[in-house]
Amino acid sequence: MWLGFWMVAGEVAGLFAAGVLAGVVSTVVSLASIVSYPALLAFGLPPLAANVTNTVALVFTGLGAAAGSRPELSGQGPLLRRLGVAAALGGAAGACLLLLTPPQAFEYAAPLLIATASLLLLRPPRPHPHERLPVRLGVFAVAIYTGYFGAAGGVIMFAVLSAALRQLPARVNAVKNVLGSFANGVAALGFAVFGPVDWSAALPLAAGLLLGGRLGPLIARRLPGQSLRWLTAGCGLLVAVQLGIATYA
Repeated sequence: MWLGFWMVAGEVAGLFAAGVLAGVVSTVVSLASIVSYPALLAFGLPPLAANVTNTVALVFTGLGAAAGSRPELSGQGPLLRRLGVAAALGGAAGACLLLLTPPQAFEYAAPLLIATASLLLLRPPRPHPHERLPVRLGVFAVAIYTGYFGAAGGVIMFAVLSAALRQLPARVNAVKNVLGSFANGVAALGFAVFGPVDWSAALPLAAGLLLGGRLGPLIARRLPGQSLRWLTAGCGLLVAVQLGIATYA
């Protein structure tokens, strides 16, 4: 009996620790799923269950990030409301696609999407008009990807927003985190009702993601100049190469 208790306690602690790390990674370099999704697989979840469980838990990263990014989110309410609708609709569409179709389409497209977004982040910032319909469509498209597959979706969202918003990277990153929570939140509702969510794994992972999401903005706002963009781009390219090798090979 005691052996079983300690095994369960160890799994809960491991998932919580993975959540904290994934929450920090998510809010700083937009790559939570490279930590949280493999952790769920390592604890024995099959791929589909791990994917939907990960999406449900990732909602709490956005909640933590919003609490930790209040200075960066100041005055952003109207923008978040406009783009939040597109993110929520895209997340719902992505969740429907995941539940109704196999994931191969996005698996093959993901490395190219992530690499392109990462290269766009390496460009020097240029003046751009404020968000318009193309930006909302871009947010909608990225949210579909986030709800369906999700790997490095934050990198792609950060690239879309950086190309459209004349704001400091830390403020763009805060908007990205909130929009990601909209997309994940709507997708999570669908998965909670229709998907094979493993709640015993989702709860400790979500608790860790909440804490990690709260801590991440403290790090992001201390990165100098454009280093947040470069760090996100570099990590995104590494993930694109890794996914490309795993997918195309």
